[in-house]
Amino acid sequence: MTAAEDPIGLLARALAQTAGLIDGVGVELAGHPTPCRSWDVGDLISHLLFDLRQFTVRAKGGRPDWSQPFARVEEDWLHAFETGAEELMDAWRAAGDLSGTIEAPGLGTLPARFPVDQQIAEFAVHGWDLAHATGQSTDGLDHEVALAALAWAQGALKPEYRGTEEDHHAFGPEVPARADAPAYDRLAAFFGRDPGSA
Repeated sequence: MTAAEDPIGLLARALAQTAGLIDGVGVELAGHPTPCRSWDVGDLISHLLFDLRQFTVRAKGGRPDWSQPFARVEEDWLHAFETGAEELMDAWRAAGDLSGTIEAPGLGTLPARFPVDQQIAEFAVHGWDLAHATGQSTDGLDHEVALAALAWAQGALKPEYRGTEEDHHAFGPEVPARADAPAYDRLAAFFGRDPGSA
């Protein structure tokens, strides 16, 4: 089985590298700005912890409530992330076959693996955000995770989802990137970040 055929394995790799990046962040960097518009480093990590809880609800067949703001976490980030990541992986492993299709409200029929691919993309692009915000290199990040995230995003991130933060859009306009740019820079650019300004 190739990496592209094993979304659970790719998610595990995305989570492991995110944990590694969090491990490289000291609490003294909590107030540093990030490429995520109005979030600082502490907000970004707190958002990732919130993602883990919400994604676990989804993996167990529930519908996460995204209307509530995430609580800011000030310390013990790595332990909290590793614990949440383990719970998420356990939930997806228990979810069964992901080779079929699902019905998603407002989206119609989707591949059953769609939520896993979405989660891979979330952790991949926010890994880039965290690395750039804290001066960590992206050179050693998992290339296959980035390519899988970019492939998912190119099919799922439609123009109507983009816009300004003031208009409550999560994603800005796509930023041009060279075809031969590193995979993570191309991923970041597609999600509206400017790799050249990081």
